[in-house]
Amino acid sequence: MGDRLQKILSRHGIASRREAEQLILAGRVAINGQTIAELGTKADPERDRIEVDGKLLQTHAPQFIYLLLNKPIGVVCTCNDPQSRRTVIDILPSPYKHIYPVGRLDYNSSGALILTNDGEFANYLMHPRHHVSKTYEVWVKDIPNEQKIKQWQEGIMLEGKRTFPAIVNVLQVEHPPHQNSRTLLQIVLSEGRNRQIRKMAEQFGHPVLALHRVAIASISLNNLKSGTYRHLSDREIATLYPSYLTVSVANLSC
Repeated sequence: MGDRLQKILSRHGIASRREAEQLILAGRVAINGQTIAELGTKADPERDRIEVDGKLLQTHAPQFIYLLLNKPIGVVCTCNDPQSRRTVIDILPSPYKHIYPVGRLDYNSSGALILTNDGEFANYLMHPRHHVSKTYEVWVKDIPNEQKIKQWQEGIMLEGKRTFPAIVNVLQVEHPPHQNSRTLLQIVLSEGRNRQIRKMAEQFGHPVLALHRVAIASISLNNLKSGTYRHLSDREIATLYPSYLTVSVANLSC
């Protein structure tokens, strides 16, 4: 009996469930001294000795942390960078070095990013079927006409697959002297393809000049300054992850 190994690793904050699967397939996980390289293997952390890269897994799941960070430009959304660039983990104080980002924001993009050590929570937010919305403010070159805005709202073919409908509003148009005009768009997406806004803007002939994510679902940056973070409230976590309240009550009763 027991749970699937990737679920246990996720619940213990080692990685999201998807990333935990990659750890297993890479042969970096062992149960009772035997390396496991197949998905579907079950274990009981209270009875079995589970190791990741030779480090013993704690019997009980750690206390979960949920942070909202305003990611600056020039920082990568990863825990370790082979190019030695500054990462989002480098921004955080030492007690939070064991958490990881949920999803990604480009190196040249800024804004709202959630970090956690709750793998189930991370897996829920990143799963395509949950359509967690994200709101962006995006400066693009020149002024998109109404037809292009409508196409963006309805969805277009991008890399062989149609994009989901999106909310696209024009917030501001500027005509700087001796420079090209630019337009500030508010864009709300319910899917998370890689560099989707930049690719769509390029396809429309209005490349992105600056991209800032202002909200994830109803969780807004508000006055959170660039490079700073705050803890999510229980209410905020529950709006993102409906199972949170059930899990919290269960933990309190243990």
